[in-house]
Amino acid sequence: MKPTNPKVDWFFNKATPWQEEYKALRTLVLSCGLAEELKWGCPCYTHEGNNVVLIHGFKEYCALLFHKGALLKDPKKILIQQTENVQSARQIRFTHLDEITDKETVLKTYIKEAINVEAAGKKVEFKKASEFKMPTEFKRALDATPSLKKAFRSLTPGRRRGYLLYFSSAKQAKTREARIEKFIPHIMKGKGLDD
Repeated sequence: MKPTNPKVDWFFNKATPWQEEYKALRTLVLSCGLAEELKWGCPCYTHEGNNVVLIHGFKEYCALLFHKGALLKDPKKILIQQTENVQSARQIRFTHLDEITDKETVLKTYIKEAINVEAAGKKVEFKKASEFKMPTEFKRALDATPSLKKAFRSLTPGRRRGYLLYFSSAKQAKTREARIEKFIPHIMKGKGLDD
């Protein structure tokens, strides 16, 4: 069993409804030989420096998040895709400590498979930005402004994908248009949504 990382202790000591579940997950993951690090404000477990799984929580549940979960076999059908746009990560969610203790052997099997996926250097094939839906309003803006079209094409695939998902997620045309208008200056400067 790998040792705990003192930099991560605060996560397990903070007051949360998932405190017991977090501690059980920590023990379980460390028993699989992964190193404990703190990334994105959560305990992240790595194999030879590569992310394998992390522990995080939400209001309704806590979870193990497998970074390359899309590549796992999932014979028990317990992996969950958080949203339709998440391409690689998958979660196993918990609402009670018993769910963790009852599935300990299964969870270790999933973790070991995730380690093997990482050790083998397997990669998730991401959809290209061109495969994501282009909102009509954004297509019009690109067609009307060649410099915007050129700037958008110059963005990294991840930044293009981020904009397309954000613009498309608005239900009303008026909202899509407002979002597009707001982010045109960012696109022109080669920035992503969060830059």
